[in-house]
Amino acid sequence: MKELDNNNKSFEDIKHVDENGAEFWYARELQKVLNYKEWRKFENVISKAKESCKNSNISVIDHFVGADKMVQIGSGAKRKQKDYKLTRYACYLIAQNGDSRKKVIALAQTYFAVQTRKQEISEKEYTSLTEDEKRFYQRDLTRKGNYSLNQAAKNAGVKNFDKFHNSGYKGLYNGETADDIAKRKGLRYREDILDNMGSDELIANLFRISQTEQKLRKDNIKGENEANSTHYEVGKKVRKAIADIGGTMPEDLPTPQKSLKQLEKKTKKTLKQK
Repeated sequence: MKELDNNNKSFEDIKHVDENGAEFWYARELQKVLNYKEWRKFENVISKAKESCKNSNISVIDHFVGADKMVQIGSGAKRKQKDYKLTRYACYLIAQNGDSRKKVIALAQTYFAVQTRKQEISEKEYTSLTEDEKRFYQRDLTRKGNYSLNQAAKNAGVKNFDKFHNSGYKGLYNGETADDIAKRKGLRYREDILDNMGSDELIANLFRISQTEQKLRKDNIKGENEANSTHYEVGKKVRKAIADIGGTMPEDLPTPQKSLKQLEKKTKKTLKQK
């Protein structure tokens, strides 16, 4: 979603990801995007959001984390500036308690409602989800998994991440690279292959991702070639495990008619029309 404020920033632009792959937003940055000129007024909104969180019997400190920092105020002097690291749910509550006359607040309510809904999927009984909901859930896990995998690969000495990830795909997909998979699926240039997988195919890739990360860390793998080889071997073993239990090979699984990006746009459009 690319709704912009005067600073040409969107909610997605100011999103951060910590070392554990968790998303968060800084309150000071969100303040600017929501067009609140004074911190004092925005902090009042934060206080109301905290109260809403508390009234819902949800831990406030889990969603509004203090992130005070020292800032320069001139002549080398510094002072402490109050700030928060906010979860997606905290941002949603802030949007709900913001000035409803501001157009950007309505946009924030829509954006964070969609994002919070996607997070809530993981808390429901998995078997009760629709196939598209399962895809959103598994895609979120693969996104976080790839972030952790990239950190482990970086520590192992990987610099060419395209080659590293292709090594894993080659092992799992019987020699196919990411480009090969995209072409077979009939995707447009630079369209994300993971956004165009069904839940079963995403699960196979998530297993490859998590097992490779564990092996890189546990075996203290060092060197780019060794890391690439490890990713390939793990992918190959995941493929063998699928074959041993009589499962469908990932390349033989159907490609969904709509990508997750298309489904997300449709959801946002529906929310806007309500």
